[in-house]
Amino acid sequence: MAHPMARHAILPRTAPFEDKERASLDAVLGAATPIQRAWLAGFLAGLDAAGGQPAAVPAAPPKAAEPLTILFASESGNSEKLAGDLAKLARKNGFKPKVVDFFDLDVASLAKEKHVVAIAATWGEGEPPARATRAYGELMGEGAPRLDGIDFAVLSLGDTSYAEFCAIGKALDARFEALGAKRAYERADLDLDFDKPAAEWIKNTLKALTPPPSADNVVAVDFAARAVEDDEEAEPSREPKVVEVVDHVNLNSSRSDKETIHLALEFEDGAPAYEPGDSLEIYPENDPALVDEILAATGLSGDAALRQALLSERDITTLSATTVERFAKATGHAEAQKLIDSGEAKAWIEGRHLIDLIQSFPATVTADHLTTITRPLPPRAYSIASSRKEVGDEVHLVIAAVRYETHGRARAGVASTHVADRVKNGAKLRVKLKPNRHFRLPQDPSTDIIMVGPGTGVAPFRAFVQERRAVEAPGRSWLFFGDRHFTHDFLYQLEWQEALEDGSLTKIDVAFSRDQPEKVYVQDRIAQHARELVEWLDGGASFYVCGDANRMAKDVRNAVVRAYATVKSLTDADAEAAVAALERAHRYQQDVY
Repeated sequence: MAHPMARHAILPRTAPFEDKERASLDAVLGAATPIQRAWLAGFLAGLDAAGGQPAAVPAAPPKAAEPLTILFASESGNSEKLAGDLAKLARKNGFKPKVVDFFDLDVASLAKEKHVVAIAATWGEGEPPARATRAYGELMGEGAPRLDGIDFAVLSLGDTSYAEFCAIGKALDARFEALGAKRAYERADLDLDFDKPAAEWIKNTLKALTPPPSADNVVAVDFAARAVEDDEEAEPSREPKVVEVVDHVNLNSSRSDKETIHLALEFEDGAPAYEPGDSLEIYPENDPALVDEILAATGLSGDAALRQALLSERDITTLSATTVERFAKATGHAEAQKLIDSGEAKAWIEGRHLIDLIQSFPATVTADHLTTITRPLPPRAYSIASSRKEVGDEVHLVIAAVRYETHGRARAGVASTHVADRVKNGAKLRVKLKPNRHFRLPQDPSTDIIMVGPGTGVAPFRAFVQERRAVEAPGRSWLFFGDRHFTHDFLYQLEWQEALEDGSLTKIDVAFSRDQPEKVYVQDRIAQHARELVEWLDGGASFYVCGDANRMAKDVRNAVVRAYATVKSLTDADAEAAVAALERAHRYQQDVY
């Protein structure tokens, strides 16, 4: 039988210790980081210098913790969470980390840093997250500072279903190098299933940034950092929980061409400590009919285990250039490879899903192939539409069913139609809380708020109004809501009327785009009420926008800029600066998708 020390032995058998003592020391040293070993070396040297007694002062001046600046550009919170994970591990490895949101970044100050790690998400088709736009633009501009002498590393998050996969992380990586910084560790470009590769990248990056241990210095111990770690470890678990559907109502009329589901979920062991502005992730299942079609097309209909995996574990709708590449490699299909080699794959996949790939390029496909070419099925986050102060252990969501047609085939959103078509009262769902500390009601309840939420973008504002009613907030509230038709699509109409009556909502302006010959949207209502809107903002009101990022959120922001320019007779540049000042003061907040 092998000696128990043989597998991880550090001390040689000739060391002047008994076997049990060597085993104990190996257990400690084997788990120690280089920084911790260096500290022990310095401590023992100081102990010997003091005649075997702990020295009143170290044998050498403490070595300051290594500074590390961690930047994050986040839209949904993933980059921010990873920045926190990196900071926590960095403290344990002798660094003194500083976490900075791109929103708050002073680009000129980067030149003073020593080590910089950037964790950046890409939004839409190659755009930075909304909160990162200003700093990202400055860093990419001609006025960016030189970064000579700085070590850096970039972790890039993205979604392979978009053509410009991880574009922002790639651009930052190239820009840091162009400004003179030295790459300490290679960039990683990660898809939605980023947890494990991100953790490995963080560990390796810290190892690359860690300076070699110094024999004549004792590493300083940051006890304040230890306290921070203890606080972080005390945070409640955010693992998925099982909830029961207790209410499932279509908010649109039967004559509407839309289907918007009000979903009430009940937590058996108490709702998590969510706040208005947070989201809830739903872990959906794929359409069984689509799963069966894929199994039939591949000749794998008899594989029950594979069917279950395709139902609840694998993403069978997203089609990316990466998926095509994996398919061609796994099957050896020559025509699929030609599509890649010709550069036409990105154009071909637009509007298509996995079933199109399988049917267009018939090949022998195994269960292992389907697992290899697909990615894990990600959860879908929805803004919470309720306040715990009003609904107790429930969480309410507002979910619009996504249905459309491309290339002669009907398509459907995975999570939205799972909820709309296959979930009824009494059903069970797996969910997880997704906090959003960047979309919060003002701390002072006397502060006025302006909310812009067309369609399902109204969800967090239902929570805002419920919360303000529960705490009897004295501040005024103004809602801009829009949809297609007043008669069929006025979501929560009776609730808004009741809120106006009880004073929890001060004012509402609506825009129904299809009720008149010309289209009318929420930004048009903002323009009509420009003077009053600017008066509210000048009086300290906070402004909130939730909904579509591609057009609506941009149009609303432009309308607010125009309102300032018109009402206060400002130049375009000064009006833009006024809105930018609101953003920097966290009085203009967005939750967009």
